[in-house]
Amino acid sequence: MCHDCVAGGPSGASRRSFTRFLAAGAGLTVLAACTPEAPAAVTPSSSSPAPGVTSASPTAVAVPSVESTTAAAEPPPQAPVPPSAALPRQFSLTDPGSPWLVVNKHRPLAPADYVPADLVQPNVTLAVSGEAALLNSTTAAAADAMFAAAAQDGVVMTLASGYRSYGTQVTTYNGYVAARGQADADTASARPGYSEHQTGWSFDIGDSGGACAFQPCFADQPAAVWAKANGHRFGFVVRYPWMFHPITGYYYEPWHLRYIGVEAATDMATRGISTVEEYFGVDAAPGYP
Repeated sequence: MCHDCVAGGPSGASRRSFTRFLAAGAGLTVLAACTPEAPAAVTPSSSSPAPGVTSASPTAVAVPSVESTTAAAEPPPQAPVPPSAALPRQFSLTDPGSPWLVVNKHRPLAPADYVPADLVQPNVTLAVSGEAALLNSTTAAAADAMFAAAAQDGVVMTLASGYRSYGTQVTTYNGYVAARGQADADTASARPGYSEHQTGWSFDIGDSGGACAFQPCFADQPAAVWAKANGHRFGFVVRYPWMFHPITGYYYEPWHLRYIGVEAATDMATRGISTVEEYFGVDAAPGYP
């Protein structure tokens, strides 16, 4: 490197050195070394001559551009493949009628006042009546099978809350806001148009004694323990698991089950994946935008 070089050539002490070099017959060499290098649009290739060596045929050397060499060395990043891609059957993540629908604080229902076309009452022990005793037909059939299997194992399970219409969710959410403030309400109840209960794919479970109903301690009750261990066999997952609220947006709800299909639920359980956001490859939704 030439430490005495400036854009306009030598000056001061450098100019005196420059004169002495000229007198010694090295003028051309110093000029070549100290002349500022013009900005180059290309990077020399491995076949280019070394600095200071004149090529006999400069136009014969192909010089790739910086952009082309960078692109060759660094291919564009690929979008991550979600674990669900391994399943042979794929479903929509946005259609409310799809078992793979992902609805959370970043993904509202469309339309916001969606109503399932096939609401039915499952053949299970009910702790509620009216619309809360309804599920879509696919979820109802799976619930029938799961509740029956739990009963065979000596576990009593009840349907504590099923379908919830947009209008009902307005009332429910506003009640939480009035009692606890909006910030706290948003950790416990979905805003209208953002609730899984409105889809018919989700429901809450309880037990015959009502022990720890809708409380964290319900996780230790037989119904919750059995559902967590066996729900995947019937297509269900615990939608809001323990310590995953930074992803799901809600604190632990061991009573809230979500139907996603036997294949997907079993695959999640086998892989040890806790949230549908991670499994289906969508962004975490800790809060509303």
